[in-house]
Amino acid sequence: MSQRTPLHTDIAWSTPEAIGVHGHDLCNDLLGEVNFGDMAFLEVTGRLPTPPQSRMFNAILVTLVEHGIVPSTLAARMTYAGAPEAMQAAVAAGLLGLGSVFVGSTEGSARMLAQAFAAPDDGPAAAAGADLPALAEAIVRTHRTQKKIIPGLGHPIHKPVDPRTVRLFAIAEQTGFHGRYVALMQAVAQAASAAFGKPMPINATGAIGALCCEMGLSSQVSHGLGVMARAVGLVGHVLEEARRPMAVELWHRAEDEATAHMRGRLHGQASPSREP
Repeated sequence: MSQRTPLHTDIAWSTPEAIGVHGHDLCNDLLGEVNFGDMAFLEVTGRLPTPPQSRMFNAILVTLVEHGIVPSTLAARMTYAGAPEAMQAAVAAGLLGLGSVFVGSTEGSARMLAQAFAAPDDGPAAAAGADLPALAEAIVRTHRTQKKIIPGLGHPIHKPVDPRTVRLFAIAEQTGFHGRYVALMQAVAQAASAAFGKPMPINATGAIGALCCEMGLSSQVSHGLGVMARAVGLVGHVLEEARRPMAVELWHRAEDEATAHMRGRLHGQASPSREP
């Protein structure tokens, strides 16, 4: 029988009298002393943030909490309509939709930027000679050749600029996190705009991916930030759904529109809508 690997965690422990979290006493060191964002920073890094890190990190989390009626909030509301006894199921349903298109593109942009600067001597970074415009053009060319979406660029609503990106980069300037990763992301947006012949603004997830790199956070951590922040927003949507339901109405409207042509064929005329 093979030897088992010893179980080990550095995150937390508890006794009848105390709870420890990354070396801090929860009750005496953290409760009432640390805000939610700083606690999140402690959880993902193992240490409390400096004041500049706290401001930047909290700004990132606030950015990701809410964006209105989007696929994740619709999934949460629809799930709650079917299982109002289980808020956690509704929130989980919304979180399951966070991926390469929604929120999870933060991880893609962070990985893209980190890999660009970590490329081997014969890679794009070396070919560009550390020249950001040339490196950005290489990134755009590679994605176009492979027919891949460039993560962190473009938005169906926010154009020609994403106001969240403008504010985040302003905070980055003030806190000392406006470095080479932000500069490369900006260069990628310029190169992509030129290549596609239309504005390709940096969206919030692209900005956050760059800022996570500036803060030394891995691409995996950047994805986790979207999950933890959006969970807060989803709870808000579920609570509103409980007070002022819309999920069932959306279901009926979608069904009416999607099946109207079939019902018309069956009855020889358009079926009446459920709308008043």
